[in-house]
Amino acid sequence: MAEDYYETLGVNRGAPAEDIQSAYRKLARKYHPDLNPDDKQAKEQFQKVQNAFDVLNDSKKREMYDRYGSAYESVGAGGPGPQSWGGGGGGENFDINLEDLFGGGGPGGGGGGGFADLFKNMGQRGQRKPRPAAPQRGSNIEHALTVPFTTAVLGGEAQIAVQRGDGSNETLQIKIPPGIEDGKKIRLRGQGNPSPNGGPEGDILIKVSAAQHPHFRRKGRRLDVQLPITIAEALDGAKVDVPTPHGTISLSVPPGTSSGSKLRAKGQGVKGTSGTPGDLFAEVQIVLPQEMEATDKESLQDLLKKYHDDPRADLKW
Repeated sequence: MAEDYYETLGVNRGAPAEDIQSAYRKLARKYHPDLNPDDKQAKEQFQKVQNAFDVLNDSKKREMYDRYGSAYESVGAGGPGPQSWGGGGGGENFDINLEDLFGGGGPGGGGGGGFADLFKNMGQRGQRKPRPAAPQRGSNIEHALTVPFTTAVLGGEAQIAVQRGDGSNETLQIKIPPGIEDGKKIRLRGQGNPSPNGGPEGDILIKVSAAQHPHFRRKGRRLDVQLPITIAEALDGAKVDVPTPHGTISLSVPPGTSSGSKLRAKGQGVKGTSGTPGDLFAEVQIVLPQEMEATDKESLQDLLKKYHDDPRADLKW
């Protein structure tokens, strides 16, 4: 009894080419000899599936088969009959492996859908299917920001204008932590450019620089300031007011203080968010009166001539 190719593939006679190819791939995967090395019945069934597909996947052969049945080969326009898989006629000699089938469409060549589609992700027998690429993280956006000296010491807020990878601009309000050092970076996580393939967004990295102060200088958490005093305050000593980041304090100037002497105010430097606060060092600078009468200047010079101390005696190379 002649074999019914439609029944072999499990499709009806009016099935479109897509259904035939889909049924073929399913059955070929099930009965392929390389996947069933010790199953003789699987080899035989695979041969039947392959023969049926060779005919039904070729539009001309299928038309002749629909008109004349299995006798279509004897009709002049039928052409050669289905090929035996492996050239042995009985379907037992499977000398073509999966690797040989990757080059093009399936055997029969009518509309594709052969082993190149079936095993394109399998590779050689036993090879694992390649893993999809891991989601890529979005790129970071780098920005430079200069803040006032007082903001770097005490903290505060600032605005930045960010240009994103797609050309859009956005204004962001950011917080400046107290005590941030010059050149340090603030990271805004997840606010950078988006991922190209579903990964996490990048970050915004803001490099903070502090503007200079007209009087104060900073070294880590230490603050230095020059403290002007009068000749009288230097001679007799005095209490003088000194501004600090945390309010005005009073420093004692000992009698006879010279220019260059440093007065220390513990804990009045940079405090930061944690840790021990820094100190404030006030360097004394004796300031002469800007306007002195000639007689007063002569009197002062006469007074100083009585004392022969050399202020540069210890100055050496």
